Amino acid sequence: MSNLRLRKLCVSLGGNAIIEDLDLEVEPGEFLVLLGPSGCGKSTLLHSIAGLTDISGGSIEIGGVDMSDADPSERGIGMVFQSYALYPTMTVEKNMSFGLRISGTPKAEIARRIARVAEMLQLGPLLQRKPAQLSGGQRQRVAIGRALVREAGVFLFDEPLSNLDAKLRAELRRELKLLHQKLGSTMVYVTHDQVEALTLATRIVVMRGGVIQQIGAPAEVYERPANIFVAGFLGAPAMNFVAGTLGPGGAFASPALSLALALAPEQAAVCDGRRVILGIRPEHVQIDGGGALPGTVTLVEPMGNHQVVWFTCGAQLLSALVHDARVFAPGQRIAFALDAARGSLFDDASGCRL
Repeated sequence: MSNLRLRKLCVSLGGNAIIEDLDLEVEPGEFLVLLGPSGCGKSTLLHSIAGLTDISGGSIEIGGVDMSDADPSERGIGMVFQSYALYPTMTVEKNMSFGLRISGTPKAEIARRIARVAEMLQLGPLLQRKPAQLSGGQRQRVAIGRALVREAGVFLFDEPLSNLDAKLRAELRRELKLLHQKLGSTMVYVTHDQVEALTLATRIVVMRGGVIQQIGAPAEVYERPANIFVAGFLGAPAMNFVAGTLGPGGAFASPALSLALALAPEQAAVCDGRRVILGIRPEHVQIDGGGALPGTVTLVEPMGNHQVVWFTCGAQLLSALVHDARVFAPGQRIAFALDAARGSLFDDASGCRL
């Protein structure tokens, strides 16, 4: 395994700056996930690491060696793309061994690596089949195997599961996590799917407009988002946002609702009179008879093991997760409470966490 270090990285495409002065360090054996919406620069960043996209400034170090100007074949990486990119006329075995054969790896070594990876990915019975004889999930496993046989220092994954249906995505997501546990390799994974990020990552890097918004463990990024963008991007349904003003002692007031926030005295003093946005995740909204706040149900979304209840409080639309079998109907009056201790507070002007 190798570490990966990016320093002041700049990437321009067609004269437009996509990434500017980006710093990032990936520890050996880490599973780092680059997460963000389409067009945020995450795939461009990954392709720059792989050497498929030229950088316009900064440096890329892999295993302590500057690889900024090295060819992709010299960087010691294995890459898995969104498309399987398998040779249709070759068997699974030939597809997996193609790069090794081109580089002149001895036949005995090729056979050893193919056998090892085929066992890990459960591809043994499929080695003599051609891609047309495989399912989508099997083809993606072959693409992953083709990267693994390189025994590279760093593995790069560019949205490898996005072409699969939901069931296959869940299965391969689990297999990738187990694979990382077995290999302990350094992996960098690009996705726009927050479920993949939260379940796979050692650390998540949330990106927007080519800029890193937050880096942290999945639980940290979810529980303590650095700004409104991160808070709104992670979570399904998204975090509830209520704009209001902070008064003395952490008293939050908005046209829809008022709430006493558990703020440290020094934080309450700094924020007194400030325009803020209160963020509350749906799982921290409780609908019950003991709630102090009134609401009216507008929509109910059954989700199998839980339901999402959308309701209004004044003109404010909120959502809550309900995990029991209670029945709600549009127009129904409810009482609810917010777990103020689990809320997030953001500055209204900058959007940054307070």
